[in-house]
Amino acid sequence: MIIDLTHLIHSGMPVYPGDAGTVLEQSKQMSQDGYNNHQLSINMHAGTHIDGPMHLLDIQQYISEFSVEKFVGDGVLLDVYGISVIDYKEEYEQLIKAEQIVILYTGHAELYGQPAYFTDYPVLTAEFVDLLIRKRVKMIGLDTPSPDKDPFDIHKRLFVNQIFIIENLKNVKRLLDIDAFEIIALPLHIRSDSSVARVIARVKL
Repeated sequence: MIIDLTHLIHSGMPVYPGDAGTVLEQSKQMSQDGYNNHQLSINMHAGTHIDGPMHLLDIQQYISEFSVEKFVGDGVLLDVYGISVIDYKEEYEQLIKAEQIVILYTGHAELYGQPAYFTDYPVLTAEFVDLLIRKRVKMIGLDTPSPDKDPFDIHKRLFVNQIFIIENLKNVKRLLDIDAFEIIALPLHIRSDSSVARVIARVKL
């Protein structure tokens, strides 16, 4: 079974305040041009996307330069529904295995499309991030727009330790009763700091 964790890309989709909006237009029409085509203008942090280290570090290492293996791996879900500050818990030591992709279910995706989605989201503590670093996780996936707020120290600490961030996931609730799953979160093969992505969970039988 495949669970799609990706928001639909469309014109006018929600974007982080201050970012450029998304424009998706049909540029060619079958009736007039003999074929259909579409033109997309999108910033790499719109909708479901992966933040790469270049996003907030002074480096020149594009997301296309990382191995594809970085974006595929065994997943683990942490149920942190309704918690505003996601902190370290001793039980996570056993739940999270080395080099996994950690997915957080906060329930915040229920607000996607509303102004509060980009202002009142839960955040991660430094102690929780220390655990992710010790476990050498590949990525942290969130059903929120960010793991932290300005000055984005959590972002930077994750990036320095080569932990990528998947933001704006949907359907994470469907993973609650799943015992084992793999995350496939592929960025575009693109010369940019980060990338929009199609993220799926493949349930293991």
